[in-house]
Amino acid sequence: MLPKPAIRTHLHKRELTFNGYAREDGLWDIEGRLCDIKSQPFKTGDRTWPPGQPIHDMSIRLTVDQELIIKDIEVSMDANPHPECPDVLPTMKKMVGCRIGKGWRKAIEDNIGGITGCTHLRELLSSMATAAFQSIPGILITDDESVPPLFLGKCKSWDFNGPAVLRNFPKFYRGKS
Repeated sequence: MLPKPAIRTHLHKRELTFNGYAREDGLWDIEGRLCDIKSQPFKTGDRTWPPGQPIHDMSIRLTVDQELIIKDIEVSMDANPHPECPDVLPTMKKMVGCRIGKGWRKAIEDNIGGITGCTHLRELLSSMATAAFQSIPGILITDDESVPPLFLGKCKSWDFNGPAVLRNFPKFYRGKS
């Protein structure tokens, strides 16, 4: 738990939610939602949002196969600050055929970067990769038993020289015996 903060006023809440689903057809749906809510009245142009009303409420559903290739993408903007925002929705289809994995953020930028897309949808899409990795059983472990799982060496706990690798994947342990 964080230590007690200084006296302050709450201004903004951003909620990111992710869910993963196995489909009957052998594919997976990964869903993400981004919701921004202000605690004070918020004005853009001639519009004012009352406290508690979402300014951004955006959702993405990715349908992926076992190789994490995007087979379909559905996007909604239930709340957005500008009438032009929904203009980017058709552009999101450019992500179909892309693969979640190495180069994921570059694929997002190349396909829906800048004024072609939406900053908030790009941010949500970027984070959906980890939800896919968490949702699809065995996705980070290859069939080749000589190749370490893809998450090894990616954080302190999964240090090739550390005790978690020694306990769980001793074959790939590189520390001192």
